[in-house]
Amino acid sequence: MFYRASLQATAAVASLSVLAGCGLLSDSGSETDQQISVGTTSSPSTLDPAAAWDGSWELMRNVFQTLVSFPTGSTSPEPDAAKSCAFTDATSMAYSCTLKPGLKFSNGEKIDANAVKYSIDRIKKIKVKGGPAGLLGSLDRVETKGDDTVVFRLGKADATFPFILATPAMSIVAPGDYPADRIRDDGKVTGSGPYVLESYEPGNKAELTKNPGYKGFADRKNTAVTIRYFKDSTPMVEALKDKEIDATYRGLTAEEVVGLEDNKKDNDGLQIVETVGADIRFLVFNPKDRAVGKLPVRRAIAQLVDRDALVAKVYRGTAEPLYSMVPKGIAGHTTSFFDSFGDPNPAKAEKILTDAGITEPVELTLWFTTDRYGSSTAPEFAELKRQLEASGLFRVTLRSAPWTTFQKGFTKGDYPVFGRGWFPDFPDPDNFIAPFVGRDSVTGTPYVTDEITRELLPSSRRESNRGSVSKQFKRAQEILVEDVRLLPLWQGKLYVAAGEDIGGGERALDPQTVMQMWELFRKTSW
Repeated sequence: MFYRASLQATAAVASLSVLAGCGLLSDSGSETDQQISVGTTSSPSTLDPAAAWDGSWELMRNVFQTLVSFPTGSTSPEPDAAKSCAFTDATSMAYSCTLKPGLKFSNGEKIDANAVKYSIDRIKKIKVKGGPAGLLGSLDRVETKGDDTVVFRLGKADATFPFILATPAMSIVAPGDYPADRIRDDGKVTGSGPYVLESYEPGNKAELTKNPGYKGFADRKNTAVTIRYFKDSTPMVEALKDKEIDATYRGLTAEEVVGLEDNKKDNDGLQIVETVGADIRFLVFNPKDRAVGKLPVRRAIAQLVDRDALVAKVYRGTAEPLYSMVPKGIAGHTTSFFDSFGDPNPAKAEKILTDAGITEPVELTLWFTTDRYGSSTAPEFAELKRQLEASGLFRVTLRSAPWTTFQKGFTKGDYPVFGRGWFPDFPDPDNFIAPFVGRDSVTGTPYVTDEITRELLPSSRRESNRGSVSKQFKRAQEILVEDVRLLPLWQGKLYVAAGEDIGGGERALDPQTVMQMWELFRKTSW
């Protein structure tokens, strides 16, 4: 029905030790003692799906349900809380879902069509700045038919709408526990997902236990999961080596990945699972800033940034240069920034500035977050500073803040230039263009570009065959180069580091690069 560029390649598992002893490892976990502990440097910014368009999805995927989702191995949305879903017209403007019977939230409330409508409507009503309401731009209204049928009426054709419904932001919440007009902020969760959130300590840990009333696609291979949140990857890796945690996801530095792969003797009993990723990093320019509000300044920066040096020095092969907001592996990928600017060239950058009458070094402040994208972020921005200042054309000040503070800052427009990362909602070129343009850009910085928002995106969304939209997205990427409001830097690879007795790492990442905790299990001897 839909074409989806596959985000996940076959995982390559690099074992860091030889199995000892005469026991054999079974292919799945036992029914007892299946408690798993996972470490990450990406802690939730919110527990309410109506406010989440970030790494908070990691937790939400495991405690909430959506109407459709991505079962392991799937690259198209398939029913989860729904029994069936489909477009009911030929113009992709009416999408209907029928719920499974007997679904309940963890508080005992019935999950019916009204609960689904309530969950989606509150996202649009609350409309958190930089939140997931931006995903629902094509939605006109939600209707119910009886207790079990929900119909989404779209204001314009949108063949990507099922993929949007599959995001954790569209999680179904219990109306009795979630206010219609504000974010729930009591530190608790009421969902119907594979796990129940038993306890949560912000910035420290989340305790998940198997939801006995769950009815969905997830085949849970463990009984409980502890997610530990680390501010830095160094103690996280030490905890893994000391067997205080069983696996890690998000936040490993390039040095740590390479070290875990190479130092087999020191890392006896550990493994690395590598997966092709579509997560990207980029700079955002605030057009209201005195310096980067000028196009020549942005163009000069684009002419100077050396992505090859950045990737080689900071990421050591765990990332690759990116010259387009649409990464490799996604339909419509181009190398538009390289095509326009070529290799880094200080002389060309200087000419861009002098032609605009800018003859003195430009003062810049670059902002980054300290606890969202891993410990390599600080060295990355130090390298960007070095490159820009080496040209003699810029004087750079680096500033940083924890994610919660950082997010408030960029959504208020306080930062002139700041770094953002993007983990895809779904592997389609639309998801690497649409979120960053328009008045409700997820960057918090409005970027009005009528040709993209009024012509190219609507045209592409009429195409149910997603392999047929390359022309529209090629032009969209040309516009992004002309404006230089966003500057792509690199795309990454994804790694799960785990103890050798932990299985399921190669199946744990869904097409949205979200960790499906239920796939992890402890291997047992027999």
